[in-house]
Amino acid sequence: MGRFVEGADRSQLTLLPECLEDWVDEGNGVHVIDVFVEALDLHGMGFERVIAKETGRPSYHPAVLLKLYIYGYLNRVQSSRRLEREARRNVEVMWLIGRLAPDHKTIADFRKDNGAA
Repeated sequence: MGRFVEGADRSQLTLLPECLEDWVDEGNGVHVIDVFVEALDLHGMGFERVIAKETGRPSYHPAVLLKLYIYGYLNRVQSSRRLEREARRNVEVMWLIGRLAPDHKTIADFRKDNGAA
């Protein structure tokens, strides 16, 4: 994905849980969200910052934040602060966004900046 903040490999072994893939079964809805968002043409849909700038701090790819947003919508987690908390504690969300943990301001700005898309 170029100059974006990179998530951890989902098959990377850790102390707890051993492997995120082991804790998220094949029938889990996060797999649907993952496949759906990866199939979208985010640039064509009007999402901002799909193409990373060459300078400055690396940003989160819009696909990562869209996955988090869709997860929150489907699970009735609407607050950006609650989504931030879910990204740090919920194994499903960790799997979905590659163990990234965007803060609530980043999530809120993503919603604000990409409302039309």
